[in-house]
Amino acid sequence: MSSASDPLVALGALPGVAESVESVRKAVDRVYGHRVMRRRGGEITSEAALRGARGSAALSGADWALEEVRRRTDFGADPEALTVGAALRLTAEGGQLLSIWRQSPMRVLARLHLVASGRAEAGDVVGRPRLAGEPVDEPLVDLPLPDADEVAGRLDGLSRVVIAGGSAPALVTAAVVHGELLALRPFGSYNGLVARAAERIVLINSGLDPKAICPAEVGHAEQGAEAYLEAFKGYVSGTAEGMAAWIAHCGRAIELGARESTAVCEALQRGAA
Repeated sequence: MSSASDPLVALGALPGVAESVESVRKAVDRVYGHRVMRRRGGEITSEAALRGARGSAALSGADWALEEVRRRTDFGADPEALTVGAALRLTAEGGQLLSIWRQSPMRVLARLHLVASGRAEAGDVVGRPRLAGEPVDEPLVDLPLPDADEVAGRLDGLSRVVIAGGSAPALVTAAVVHGELLALRPFGSYNGLVARAAERIVLINSGLDPKAICPAEVGHAEQGAEAYLEAFKGYVSGTAEGMAAWIAHCGRAIELGARESTAVCEALQRGAA
């Protein structure tokens, strides 16, 4: 990703991206316009958070049924439980970090990793980008790791772009933040969960989804790990076609998240939830 001034605007002009942006906006507007949102918006937000956490955990190897996630209270028994617990904590924490994101995205990312790890006293490995030679445990992504110097430089570039703001559509910014963090895998663990949590923060902070009712994580999981990785490889390629495909994939994920919350609204309206 270039660190040139407002590099995201050019991505918004790629073939097909404008159509994805418009399609996402319409999907989000539809769910926000649902009559249930006027009366029970808080319930929709809470349910979207739960379903989003479940979807993100599924992509990181813990594909639990929604009701299992809903009923469990112990998330420290095995690797899958740890992953689900991390996803739930990240979803809860993200809303507390919105005001910090545009001023200091690196502080937010460090906090997200600390929260995901659940180990406040785990030493200096947690909550900071990895150093040279430190291993990375990322169950889904099996691509070459950028070295620590490249990670530091690209994180700085990403941070500058976020702080600068700009006129790029929220979908483009969210897709780039997600893709860049997944490509860099800057932490020793939970990079996928952190990347998807950061995507959610961008979507909320941008005003596209201010009430967090369109969980993109649901859509990423629904499209499947294979499609997710194929689209992500497009991002890593850096080509115009690959970048456009990744942005479109993220856009479709948001649309599916909006559809999920619309279904929740309909169920509440029928008195079935």
